[in-house]
Amino acid sequence: MENDPRLRRLHFRAWHRGTREADYMVGGFFDRYGASWSEAEMAWFEELLEEQDVDIMAWGLGTVSVPERFAGPMMDLFKRLDFIEIPR
Repeated sequence: MENDPRLRRLHFRAWHRGTREADYMVGGFFDRYGASWSEAEMAWFEELLEEQDVDIMAWGLGTVSVPERFAGPMMDLFKRLDFIEIPR
């Protein structure tokens, strides 16, 4: 990631969402899986980052239906929420 400006930018945007909860959810997802993403998966994530935190969190928690453009394997992985590590 250090030598890839795109991954550095995605990392920054994933961890600077505006709320701590969204940072953990979106940033944690990127940290766990981002290094192995294909071009298409990175494009999906870039598009996701354009959405509002409240929407992303609702999709991840399953309280609101996921829009068709985000539905699929990446959102299924996101909805597991098994990547969130909250520091003590």
